[in-house]
Amino acid sequence: MNNQNEKSEGTAQKIGGKLKKGVGRLLGNRRLEAKGRASELEGRARVSAAKSRERVKGKAEELIGAARNRVGQLIGNERLIAQGKAKELKGEARQKTNK
Repeated sequence: MNNQNEKSEGTAQKIGGKLKKGVGRLLGNRRLEAKGRASELEGRARVSAAKSRERVKGKAEELIGAARNRVGQLIGNERLIAQGKAKELKGEARQKTNK
């Protein structure tokens, strides 16, 4: 499963857990409330893990882009410089989006 799907499913699980927790609280059912809380926390963990994986991918893209950019500068290849800078910026954006 890709990270975007994992984030979406984690968010859905978190919302479902909140609902279950609220219903349990309204009904005075501690077991249902506890299951809801557990589901909510699991959903949060899934979202957090997916964001972490995306940040790692972003850092890798940033480093690869920076390396391409530097190699392009060394050999005087404008196309390689541009590709490197684009990949570097893409990686930075991916990291920023997943904070």
